[in-house]
Parts: sequence; C-alpha cells; structure tokens
Amino acid sequence: MAAKATTCQKALKNWEEAHPDQNASEAEEIKFIFQIPPIEKLETNVLNTLTNCKKLSLSSNAIDKMVPLPNLRNLEILSLSRNQIKKISGLEEIGQTLRELWLSYNVIEKLEGLQPCQKLQVLYIGNNKIKNWDEIDKLKELPEIGSVVFTGNPIYQNLQPDEGRAGVLKRVPTLKNVDGLLITEQLLKKFLA
Repeated sequence: MAAKATTCQKALKNWEEAHPDQNASEAEEIKFIFQIPPIEKLETNVLNTLTNCKKLSLSSNAIDKMVPLPNLRNLEILSLSRNQIKKISGLEEIGQTLRELWLSYNVIEKLEGLQPCQKLQVLYIGNNKIKNWDEIDKLKELPEIGSVVFTGNPIYQNLQPDEGRAGVLKRVPTLKNVDGLLITEQLLKKFLA
C-alpha cells in the first residue's frame, strides 16, 4: 500500500519541530522540500499563516496545482521546481513582491499567469513542456525580468545552446542572463545579428 501524501499541515509541524526556536509565522524562509511521502496539494489555509515569509521552497514534491497565497505579502522567492505543475496560476496577490519564480522540472506548456508579477526579475522554467516560441513573447509584459532559464524545453529541440539563447533574446532583448549565460553587449550583437 502506498504511503499517504504529506499535507502542508504535517510539513509545517515537521518544520516547527526542526526549528523549535522559531515561529513559522515570523520566519522569513520556509522549506518544505522533498517531503516523504511528497506533498501533493498546496493548502492555502496553512501556507497563508506564513505571513512574514520571503522565500518559500516547496521543490521536489508531487504538487500539480498552484494556489493563491493572499497573505504572503512579503514573498520574494517562490520555489516550486521538480513537481507536476501544469499551469502557472495564483500569483495575483503576490505579484507585487515576487522577484524570483523557480518552476524548472514541471510540465508547464504556457507562460500565461505571469502578468501579475510586475517585479519579477528571475524565471527558472527549464525542463518543462514549452514548445511554442510565441510563449517567450509574454515575458515582454514583465518590466523587470532580467534572468531566465529555458534549457530542456521542446522549443530548444534540435538547436545548439547559442541558437536557443538567440531565439529568446530576439523576442526579449532586454534580458541580462539567458540559461546561465551573462549577456554582454558583444554577445547581444552576435545573437541578434
């Protein structure tokens, strides 16, 4: 018989036991990474108690859906890599503070749902299912976006690494870092030639 999924409530209890000198509602960084058995569902009522959290890590679980987090008004970094997320959603309330969104190794096909993230500077979304280059155009709606990772997505299939980076830069020439490569003026000219 398979083990029952870890709930966010149980993960929070485990975190509190591991950090007896800290109150979770006052902590700036909370990690619920690689729970055994994995977390399958985000629980808004539990996560919304983490009101002081600036970095929330829920990577390496089995989460398939993002949820709104209206009480996390201080959140700057949200890590949901290595899950089973299909769609970017629930970012409306945290979009004004979120600076980094880590979504690599999921099953996301589209970049819809990022529009509320007007302060977003970093988007790690490598190894997903993005296969349409038009999705990259949606990054133009994010005025502060500077660093992205797209390696491992179908859009890069049959391309050399530099060809993939050039494709991203042609659509969003304001980027400063693509797939871990710092974009200098010389590189920008090369890629956009």
